[in-house]
Amino acid sequence: MLRVDPEQGLILLGVAERANLTFQSHSINFRFMKPFTYKDSGVDIDKGDTFVQAIKGMVETTFRPEVMTKLGGFAGCVSLNLERYKKPILVSSTDGVGTKLKIAFLMNRHDTVGIDLVAMCVNDIVVTGARPLFLLDYFATSKLDQERAIQVVSGITKGCLEAECSLIGGETAEMPGFYAEGEYDLAGFAVGIVEDAHLIDGSSVTVGDKLIGIASSGLHSNGYSLVRKVLLDHHRLDLNSPIEELGGVLGDELLRPTRIYVKTVLNLVRDFKIGAIAHITGGGIPGNLPRVIPKGCKAIVQKGTWDIPPIFPFLQEKGNIPEEEMFKTFNNGIGMILIVKNKEASEILERLRSMGEKVFLIGEIGKAEKEEKIELI
Repeated sequence: MLRVDPEQGLILLGVAERANLTFQSHSINFRFMKPFTYKDSGVDIDKGDTFVQAIKGMVETTFRPEVMTKLGGFAGCVSLNLERYKKPILVSSTDGVGTKLKIAFLMNRHDTVGIDLVAMCVNDIVVTGARPLFLLDYFATSKLDQERAIQVVSGITKGCLEAECSLIGGETAEMPGFYAEGEYDLAGFAVGIVEDAHLIDGSSVTVGDKLIGIASSGLHSNGYSLVRKVLLDHHRLDLNSPIEELGGVLGDELLRPTRIYVKTVLNLVRDFKIGAIAHITGGGIPGNLPRVIPKGCKAIVQKGTWDIPPIFPFLQEKGNIPEEEMFKTFNNGIGMILIVKNKEASEILERLRSMGEKVFLIGEIGKAEKEEKIELI
């Protein structure tokens, strides 16, 4: 209904007419609005498909004979050759690289963090005596940079080849607005297999057993939030600068890949009875070694019995970090600890050295008087 406002000389619309005009206006706007696509939101499916094709040949070099599927399917299939097992046990692990990725972003170097990813997963599996079978990776980013992603996968491939573990698939997730521009996150999921009678679970550890430490390559993939806080935020050191105390460029040292101990451990378990193995990651020796110590026993670790790589005293001095905090945060030069029988310790040390490992006798198993599982002396 129309009416005239005598004071303003305006034609006014009734409620029904205003609603109808509004509806028509919206309809007109909808008809002329640009259509949106998934790509407009930041997700490029075609680019993702191109990426899969680009990495396909590289990834399939990791395939062991038991892999039954090609890359790009809905799932990866692996045939289990169970004839060699009486009572097989599947062993699984999942992990990531953590804030070490921040160093990769700052250095714009992405071909080593994939090795870290594999190492963090398969090292956790091999401590049970299991042989890694396959790995799946998860790569998430705000916008897929194909060149950068290929570098990451090249590292994962290299790690899988070293661990003799098949990279049978993964997920590449493009999530606009979820991650900072140019950044990504990584996660890995691995499965291994071991004969039940050969499972290493710490149950055979007894007082008098010896502790053998296998050297790490450096920081591995733990403690990087503290590393960045001290070296980058507080001291504002340049990652591209040579550091005399480290004998090289700072960024190179911080990106040094985590050691993969699979071949070393599997070589040992063929010929020796290993009581327990601890992978020294976040939490250091005090946080990881007690996880494999049975009730009534404690690990007595003798400080000063192994060589500590320069990066650790360098960090300690720069951050005025207490010794206790160093041990609780970093591996301090020991990547794996084996608990072995006293009578076999010398032979195992000799075998490890023959394989090129840097190893140390770092302590023994004692009787626990209370609930303590570890003592550093």
